[in-house]
Amino acid sequence: MSHLVIGTAGHIDHGKSTLVRALTGIDPDRLKEEKARGITIELGFAHTRMDGHEVAFVDVPGHERFVRTMLAGVGGFDLVMLVVAADESVMPQTREHFEICRLLRVPHGLVVLTKADLVDAETLEIVTLDVRELVEGSFLDGAPIVPVSATTGDGLAALTAAILAQAPAAGRPRAADAARLPIDRAFTMKGFGTVVTGTLVSGAIGVEQDLVLLPGVRPVKVRGVQVHGTRQPQALSGQRAAVNLGGIDVADAGRGQTLATPGSLTVTRRLDAWIEMLPGARPLKHGARVRVHQGTAEVLGRVSLGGVDRATLEGGESAGARLRLEAPAVLTRGDRFIVRAYSPPVTIGGGQVLDPDPPRAGVRTRAAAARFAALAVPPGEDMAALAWMVREAGTAGLAVGAVTSRAGVPSTRAAAAVEALVTAGAAVAAGDRLVAPEAMAEAGARLMTLIGDYHRAQPLADGLPREEARTRLLPRADPAVFEWVVATLAADGKVGGRDRLALASHRLELTPEEARALAEVERVYRDGGLTPPDRASLGTRVGTTPALADKMLALLVRRKQLVTLDTLVFHHEALAGLKAEIAALKGAGGGGEATVDVAAIKARYGITRKFAIPLLEYLDRERVTRRRGDVRVVL
Repeated sequence: MSHLVIGTAGHIDHGKSTLVRALTGIDPDRLKEEKARGITIELGFAHTRMDGHEVAFVDVPGHERFVRTMLAGVGGFDLVMLVVAADESVMPQTREHFEICRLLRVPHGLVVLTKADLVDAETLEIVTLDVRELVEGSFLDGAPIVPVSATTGDGLAALTAAILAQAPAAGRPRAADAARLPIDRAFTMKGFGTVVTGTLVSGAIGVEQDLVLLPGVRPVKVRGVQVHGTRQPQALSGQRAAVNLGGIDVADAGRGQTLATPGSLTVTRRLDAWIEMLPGARPLKHGARVRVHQGTAEVLGRVSLGGVDRATLEGGESAGARLRLEAPAVLTRGDRFIVRAYSPPVTIGGGQVLDPDPPRAGVRTRAAAARFAALAVPPGEDMAALAWMVREAGTAGLAVGAVTSRAGVPSTRAAAAVEALVTAGAAVAAGDRLVAPEAMAEAGARLMTLIGDYHRAQPLADGLPREEARTRLLPRADPAVFEWVVATLAADGKVGGRDRLALASHRLELTPEEARALAEVERVYRDGGLTPPDRASLGTRVGTTPALADKMLALLVRRKQLVTLDTLVFHHEALAGLKAEIAALKGAGGGGEATVDVAAIKARYGITRKFAIPLLEYLDRERVTRRRGDVRVVL
């Protein structure tokens, strides 16, 4: 069974609510004030079944004062019924509602001429011509225009047939995508707690599902789901749903927020967009304060027009712009929105989100103009925009999760998009980051330079310490990016080393004096065994300067010929012998438990406590012994 969300649009008192009631038998006006005044103030909802299709109607208010409420509902429409009263024809709110639907790219629709029983055939023909002129060149150009009388019932059958004719094309089978439900109402239900309602734009919401309430990233759990007043295990994309939430008070939920799969959307106060002005709208000035409507949210913000010298955007023009919002919005690339003037609040245009998380670079430059042009690609060419985002991220890379939350690729296609980028050579996958190959190549070249400079400054060192290289080369990048660079250079035979990185061409060349000092330092520590010499007297012991002795000592430690224990240095052969002798004690005691302590080590090897304690701690670390009180048990 397909699910269809149909919205009404049109001027006040043109019979939208009466029409919905005639089609469904449900009065969408739920507030006492609405019934008393005879106009819709809040969004109204009704539902019915038409020839196997579940159809939900969203009745929006027509009065100019309530256009912001109308905007809260239109984002979830699959199909719009533009309602025009035959006895009044096209009116101001008819035009504004129509333009809003056009700017938001509502995909399908039809026109309903209500109150057809109040006019003669000639008047009906004139109104039809007015409507055709209004919708010419739009998504409603060529759409059915159905005269109806909700009072007499004339035309309702024809209207139902027109709706069913568009149902197959208007459905949205996107239940596998991330869940996204813009909230248009929140309330408390006795015995259940917090309930939110809205049209599920994509994905599915099921009982016990973990979601987040945005903005705020508040985790919630779904306790129950209702579709058209009936409990269901889940709600699917395209359905209007009421969702019972756990873990949140009703005061923390409301219209303008979004219920979503974690990580699927971006919460932002800054976005780049392509703005389209309505013909005849007053000019939009650079820096102007505007009202931005997206989904069920209304956020104030200021517009920075892109380009070097653009001061205004005239009616009928379009251009790239940056919007800086006064409150966080929940967006992803591709979302459409409406722009209304701050005062008076009239609709002046709309647009599409190009990037909900742009870099902080200015937009009044030629580079920014090129960026807007690159991101404003036609539908179906989003991979080019994604590749652009990867390139401009540099070595910081684009998080794989941002392919959906920022670049707007549906979650069901995100993995394929990443694979396509990598296969095409537009990105390298390093951990959970996508980095442009040219950025990786530049980082590799810089790393080679860093290592070369280190070799020249420290000719006796085996190489640049790995962690020092990472913090100097890519201090803010994901460590996986650095590791990819190193691995690539190693695979190409350009860099070697593990803890220290060295150029493959690097060779440690000692002068005759250095070579003699190195051999003497190594001999002195080998001869010292478990009572090695004091480092302060090492230069004198080997007949060289203290500085050169220290350099040779450090070189031997890096080569692991000498081992540092606390402040002491031992020859590795002495420690290996100690481990073997102590380990042999386990089988020398007739099967009993073998133990050693400080006194035993001192007596056995003729050493002082200064050496005995570090050696016993070394044996513990090497898992030769395990401390138990004042003794060590040989393992």
